[in-house]
Amino acid sequence: MLKRATYVRIASRLFLILLTSGAGSAVGVLAAGGVGLVRAPAASPGPAAGNIAAGGRHGCAVRGDGTLTCWGDNAYDQSTPPAGTFTQVAGGDGHTCGLKTDGTLTCWGYNAYGQSTPPAGTFTEVAGSDLHTCGLKTDGTLACWGDNAYGQSAHPAGAFTEVAAGHLHTCGLRTDGTLACWGNNGNGEGTPPAGTFTEVAAGNVHTCGVKTDGTLACWGYNGYGQSTPPAGTFTDVAAGDSHTCGVKTDGTLACWGYNGYGQSTPPAGTFTEVAAGDFHTCGLKTDGTLACWGDDSSGQSAPPGGTFSRRLVTAGWNHTCERQLDGTLACWGQNGYGQSTPPAGTFTQVAGGSLRTCGLKTDGTLACWGNNSWGETTPPAGTFTEVAAGGVHTCGLKTDGTLACWGLNTSGQSTPPVGTFTQVTGGYAHTCGLKTDGTLACWGDNSQGQSTSPGGTFTQVVGGQDHTCGLKTDASLACWGDNSQGQSTPPGGTFTQIAGGIYHTCGLKTDGTLACWGFNFFGQSTPPAGTFTQVAAGYGHTCGLKTDGAFACWGDNTYGQVDMIFKDGF
Repeated sequence: MLKRATYVRIASRLFLILLTSGAGSAVGVLAAGGVGLVRAPAASPGPAAGNIAAGGRHGCAVRGDGTLTCWGDNAYDQSTPPAGTFTQVAGGDGHTCGLKTDGTLTCWGYNAYGQSTPPAGTFTEVAGSDLHTCGLKTDGTLACWGDNAYGQSAHPAGAFTEVAAGHLHTCGLRTDGTLACWGNNGNGEGTPPAGTFTEVAAGNVHTCGVKTDGTLACWGYNGYGQSTPPAGTFTDVAAGDSHTCGVKTDGTLACWGYNGYGQSTPPAGTFTEVAAGDFHTCGLKTDGTLACWGDDSSGQSAPPGGTFSRRLVTAGWNHTCERQLDGTLACWGQNGYGQSTPPAGTFTQVAGGSLRTCGLKTDGTLACWGNNSWGETTPPAGTFTEVAAGGVHTCGLKTDGTLACWGLNTSGQSTPPVGTFTQVTGGYAHTCGLKTDGTLACWGDNSQGQSTSPGGTFTQVVGGQDHTCGLKTDASLACWGDNSQGQSTPPGGTFTQIAGGIYHTCGLKTDGTLACWGFNFFGQSTPPAGTFTQVAAGYGHTCGLKTDGAFACWGDNTYGQVDMIFKDGF
């Protein structure tokens, strides 16, 4: 049996949906303001949720308040996390690393090769393996440290959106959607196939990726069938020592490969994320609780109780909605068209438009409610990974990476171009999409230049009334279109998320604080002090999720859209 696991790539996904067209895929960190939905960089279209990690014989998870909890083997203190708040965690064989809310990294546990001594700077993702660790910096470049006997820490130059650390090899997802791998290649684990991907996971001596059409591809050692994925479409994949698991678009799990400890026999139910260790597997269920199975010799398959999902917030024109910890929705504010009366069921994302709301259900289908004068609340059949609500039109990112739009189309805003995308956002009468190569495409009304996107590569895009903003791969911002209120004049600095309101824009800075600019008549561009993990912008109000898990909303409250009525509490 191939020994020493080494997987521990964590699918960090947090989405923020917002706006008069909200956004998120996972998530999520993303914001779509007055209109749009945006996804967090480097994240595949999974829902916003707590982050989980399966190390060699231990596990860790980020709770809803941002604190960490770990369980299992603690011989090197790898299961003794530090205090503070985090947005992601990655577990190696005998060490653990966490991405703090200020963007810096901290690692603890076994450090004989320097794998627990991260470099300074700010990051958006971290991936840990047996004896080395890699991180994705805010400028899109990589940093790796620890053992380099096979070149696994000698990463290539260029910009990436995701990184995965295997036993003696590493793989990265480039901004154009292609893969690059380096380090050991004795079984072909470092030779990825051609094509474009949305996610990559590195195991012991095999690697798997989610392709832009949602199907899986695996390569490398296949002695236990770990590189022979099943058919179907997936939103997440995790590679363990000699087994692999994936979250299907309907939320159920599929595992394949070595099953000597039951690590490839997942429980029933629906999940939003999965992480694979040596010989055990853990999954985050749609109700926010954890489930682990497989080897439990060190208690690694006995996770703590409680909920680990993160809330998502979206701001419509004059209403607000929250995806609660149990996956259900709560909405408040203007409700003249029923836009604040969500249906029952569990969701992974929610997007608020002008007089309607749409949600992505855990089975991948869409539900919309509210005004339907132009068919904007009548989504097509099929499965999706993201939804964005524009002025009077709606768009969804299908599991195959293509786009579907419906509703008003007087300016061509509901006629998307062909091709594959990783994110979509809707403005009032224009739409923009982030292509798999990191470039942007915009269509629809261009009277203010809002559909004339600049060159370069981006990790997120959001649309306002008649302006658009993008988060570039170097973490700086670019805005174009209407600037009558200063909404297209972003400040300098580096950011991890943006949200576009009607005439204002907000961004989450790498230090966790907020910056807003543009129209401020209602105080919507005057954010409170403190650190945040999400931001969502509506017409005259803005909301943010603070690092302690509490919500804050400010600005216009004519319809009670700033009043917080969450049943989850703080």
